[in-house]
Amino acid sequence: MRYPPKPKPGDRVALVSPSGGLPQMFPKMYELALGRLRDELGIEPVEYPTTRILDSTPRDRARDLHAAFADPDVTAVMATIGGDDQITVLRHLDADLLRANPKPFFGFSDNTNLLSHLWNLGLVGYHGGSVMVHFGRGGRTNPAHIESLRAALFESGWFPLRPPADWNDEPVHWSDPALASTEPPMWPHEGWGWVNADRVVEGRTWGGNLEVLSWLMHADFLAPDEAYDGCVLFLETSEEMPPAIEVYRTLRNMGERGLLGRFAALVMGRAKAWERDRQNNAEQKRAYVREQREAVGRAMAEYNPDAMVVYDVDIGHTDPQLIIPYGGEIRLDGPAREIHVRY
Repeated sequence: MRYPPKPKPGDRVALVSPSGGLPQMFPKMYELALGRLRDELGIEPVEYPTTRILDSTPRDRARDLHAAFADPDVTAVMATIGGDDQITVLRHLDADLLRANPKPFFGFSDNTNLLSHLWNLGLVGYHGGSVMVHFGRGGRTNPAHIESLRAALFESGWFPLRPPADWNDEPVHWSDPALASTEPPMWPHEGWGWVNADRVVEGRTWGGNLEVLSWLMHADFLAPDEAYDGCVLFLETSEEMPPAIEVYRTLRNMGERGLLGRFAALVMGRAKAWERDRQNNAEQKRAYVREQREAVGRAMAEYNPDAMVVYDVDIGHTDPQLIIPYGGEIRLDGPAREIHVRY
């Protein structure tokens, strides 16, 4: 796996929409995010024809990705948002062009498609850092997210991932006129849960959004199974809030394929348990998280019982969100209850 060269403050960074062009739907919120990118990271955003366009074709989105990676004056690429059809873009991508022009790519959720594709090409990406989600956050950007993102964007050494002081999964709506000044509700952090934490595990990361990984398996877009031997799997689920039984079945399918047992450890993100069309109360949220954790534990007990597992890590669809290098190095120190990643 190859780490792409890092940008520096003041550089031009591409903003692309390889999944959905939601900047078109929420232009004021998107402009707020652009201003924060400039002010807080000191980078200059560069947009492309489909960045602010809904329902652009997969071929056009691939063309913008090619332009972003090939431009010698652009030093990193960031996704504006996720979606649900980025898998249709993959067959239009030029593998030789991407290999010849490696750049840090940041995104999560549906961007698991491109992150896995880059992994297959031997390139490290970065799971996290969606422009609209985290720079369009109500009130302000979250300091824990910015600290992790800044390190992943500009630095190359080891970085400790720590449980933040508090967390949230009920964001302020982007159409709210008071978005810029309204903080989302936050709850005290209860820490991460560790299983089989009697050792230190080091390896390369692979994973992402569980629903998208299921699609990639169906479409046969994964590398040969042996490529994942000894890797550290990391997973998170989306705002679609899949039922616990579906989480178990997806992991069971990975187990029956012979894939789940190849990983040395699993880092499981905190399950998002609230969405505007499913506004769970506190008890319902706790039940959803507990049931998902039990489903994951059941699958791991059946197919990889000796693997270390860390639950409720602040990755994926949560606030704050910590950045995971996709294909980069990770160290899980079970006795010390510490996670370090190399950006």
